[in-house]
Amino acid sequence: MKTLTPIHITDNYLINPTNPITVNLIGCGGTGSQMLTNLARINQAMLALNHPGLMVFAYDDDTVSEANLGRQLFAEAEIGLYKSVVLINRINRFFGTNWKAVTQRYDADYVEAQSNDGKANLFVTCVDNAVSRFEIATILEGFTGYQSYERNRPLYWMDLGNSKDTGQVVLSTIGNHKQPESKKYAPVGNLPFVTETFKELLETADATDNTPSCSLAEALTKQDLFINSTLANMGSSLLWQLFKEGLLFNRGFFMNLHDFRTQPLKVA
Repeated sequence: MKTLTPIHITDNYLINPTNPITVNLIGCGGTGSQMLTNLARINQAMLALNHPGLMVFAYDDDTVSEANLGRQLFAEAEIGLYKSVVLINRINRFFGTNWKAVTQRYDADYVEAQSNDGKANLFVTCVDNAVSRFEIATILEGFTGYQSYERNRPLYWMDLGNSKDTGQVVLSTIGNHKQPESKKYAPVGNLPFVTETFKELLETADATDNTPSCSLAEALTKQDLFINSTLANMGSSLLWQLFKEGLLFNRGFFMNLHDFRTQPLKVA
């Protein structure tokens, strides 16, 4: 008997939304700063295809330091300013968008204080430690039983993470998405969270050294110059497939920039 290939078919709301798709980008550092620019490019392309596009909220309570220059998309004149504000202002001026910057940490305390519970259709996380991922996972798990057709209904979570020259991207569904029947493929409606798929690995991982670097030279001993941009570009390509093609055979990938190798994470 022939085994059908597992695929995930994009939730219809992302394909035919009545409003711009809401996106919470959490973290505006090395990967997040690159990811925000890519989201703007995706938005521009979607508008050209008569899609309502994206409405992005960028969350980060950190400010620009000298060590961020070069590896992250910041200039010397922006030192001391909030990263999220700098990036959102730049994107809005260049692309004519009306996206919003939030100079707060996206955590349980923040969500509890919001009237809309901090919801969005898509969550993109670019955080640098496992603790933050587990906290965000707990928040998103609270959204899984949310069956309303409100325009901010949480649907997907994309997590991007990296070390010095390796990284990974994992796309998950927030809850189970009903899939159409298919005789050619085996549609999969539930893509587990990264904290579920790789729970033991995250729990046993060495604690990340979050001590701020004093210079770009010191920062480059912790993360390669192009690891963040490479990861963001490939992750954005996965998002573009989700929006434009409407189906996925892969829900992410592992990347080794030192050896120039990538390994897809299949839908299963």
